[in-house]
Amino acid sequence: MKRILGLVMLSVLLLLAACGGTDKTSTDTVKNDTTDKHEAEEPVKEITTDDMISAFKKDGLEIGDVTDLEKKEFGDTREEGKRILVPSLGEDAGGRIFRFKDKEGLAKAKEYYVTLGESGPLFYSHTYEKGLFLLQMNGDMEDAKFEQYEKVMDAIID
Repeated sequence: MKRILGLVMLSVLLLLAACGGTDKTSTDTVKNDTTDKHEAEEPVKEITTDDMISAFKKDGLEIGDVTDLEKKEFGDTREEGKRILVPSLGEDAGGRIFRFKDKEGLAKAKEYYVTLGESGPLFYSHTYEKGLFLLQMNGDMEDAKFEQYEKVMDAIID
């Protein structure tokens, strides 16, 4: 009885080994297909404030001198900050574009500009947020013109 059971088990093992050999090629093919797909995928590029400014320019929007903002403006809550001059608004006038680390930092910054604008018309500015970006522009800019900047941001940020 033990011999018969042993022979049956040996036969099953040989059968499994034979089946396993034919599946190996199809498994290798699947692995190669999966690897090729992952290699073909391009990494997602992180959008920067420079990318946004380039997109504004490409779309024909007015962008003068651009400078980095000191960290004191919203400090550790932001990744990047740029000051944008818009010559048609006057000397030393324009706005800012920020990329924040998280939504909380962005919300606080936007609230700062909204509250400042509510204190009087002299301090009003346009603000627009999309993703982790906040655009702030001088309130003297026409609404229709500011909407053009918004559209560019909408087109770039998912």
